Amino acid sequence: MKCSRCNIDNPDGIKFCGDCGTKLEKVCPKCNYSNSPQFKFCGDCGHNLTLPSEPTRKELSFDEKIEKIQKYLPAGITEKILSQRDKIEGERKQVTVMFCDMKGFTPLADNLGPEEVYGMMDQVYEILIHNVHDYEGTVNEMTGDGVMALFGAPIALEDAPQRAIRSAMAIPPGDDKVQ
Repeated sequence: MKCSRCNIDNPDGIKFCGDCGTKLEKVCPKCNYSNSPQFKFCGDCGHNLTLPSEPTRKELSFDEKIEKIQKYLPAGITEKILSQRDKIEGERKQVTVMFCDMKGFTPLADNLGPEEVYGMMDQVYEILIHNVHDYEGTVNEMTGDGVMALFGAPIALEDAPQRAIRSAMAIPPGDDKVQ
């Protein structure tokens, strides 16, 4: 059993870590009850302790969240969003949505290896994201073979439909693979 304090693997059947002396126990992911290491089911709620538990996700701070989304936003838009934050929340507005995906992606992906598909899509995403940002749009979602972009949200744009059309028209055809 792996020690929760020092992460050393210990042989089955012992009650304390052989490296740091910490009491070995299985904490139930469902009810947080401390069980003996040999238990297969929780002594409090009966939950199966042999099932792999989902890794706990670290909650990101506001600054960490902003830093993560920076690469999906056009330059300078973060400051605009933050300066209008109180106005944006719960606001109704007209938004233009652009969907863009790669023509013939599935048969192409079937013929390439995963590394080649990943490398190709990395380049496609870069082109699409830059085109969206050039016209002050925001990439809202990245799909398996394309993007969904918003024009006019989170920051309102009077000419959002025209910007979406210009962005779409600026995408290079690339051997008839982008539609």
